[in-house]
Amino acid sequence: MFSRRQTTTSIGNYWSQIKRLKQETAAADAIVIGAGAGMSVSAGMSYSGERFEENFSDFHKKYGITDMYAGGFYPYDTLEEYWAWWSRHIFINRYDTGAGKPYTDLLELIKDKDYFVLTTNVDHQFQLAGFDKKRLFYMQGDYGLWQCSKACHNKTYENEKSVRQMLARQQNMKIPTELIPKCPVCGAPMTMNLRCDDTFVQDDGWYVAAERYNDFIRRHKKQHILFLELGVGGNTPVIVKYPFWQMTAENSKAVYVCVNREEAFCPQEIEKRSICIEEDIGKVIEDILCFKTEDSMVY
Repeated sequence: MFSRRQTTTSIGNYWSQIKRLKQETAAADAIVIGAGAGMSVSAGMSYSGERFEENFSDFHKKYGITDMYAGGFYPYDTLEEYWAWWSRHIFINRYDTGAGKPYTDLLELIKDKDYFVLTTNVDHQFQLAGFDKKRLFYMQGDYGLWQCSKACHNKTYENEKSVRQMLARQQNMKIPTELIPKCPVCGAPMTMNLRCDDTFVQDDGWYVAAERYNDFIRRHKKQHILFLELGVGGNTPVIVKYPFWQMTAENSKAVYVCVNREEAFCPQEIEKRSICIEEDIGKVIEDILCFKTEDSMVY
């Protein structure tokens, strides 16, 4: 339903957009947050550069892997190496980290509003920041969960204890064979509960969260709703971006917001009810919290 032409850059002056976004946040009957990888990058959880080298220099040297995203898909020679990689990956991104400031600031911004979070992130940052877990839908999985690699049953398993054991006992980029997790039903190796193919397990918790999200959208369908998209890239636009555009177009009271450091845009059809800001997410949220009046701002 949308034309090919889009508004491809930030719309308007930065501070006028901050003022408008603060006003819309205060006025909205409900806020739907759609968060992607850019949110965690803003929180300092980069998958490349210095953070990658500090934790995976041996894998970089042996296999030429240059970032954590690529390393998660690498066809390792053995399961011992596969789990050496993943135990480190899970630990530093899920268990050995606190809540990033953009997440805690976002909660401060919307804590008194009726809100719901839809996210493709799998690092648990929203719960670490204190968001109500009954208002969260982790669409793509969770670093803290494993599943059967053959998806022989629709159940997931918490992995913190096993991950810590793997981390403590790995040597030469391998874990002990006896620590390789196996499915308790069919005996196949376990794998990450991350949506990367059609074996992704949607367990009972996934369906409960999906229904809560759908119910939230139904209840607020005709109200003044703010669709707040934060750091969503182009890998999976059908999860957050396209539905947010569609729901904004169908509801004349809705407002669409896109905050993305590199690519903030919207269709022309909803441009007048959109706020697009190309800037770091953490800075934008902090500026909204601090914003009083234009006269009091330091430029």
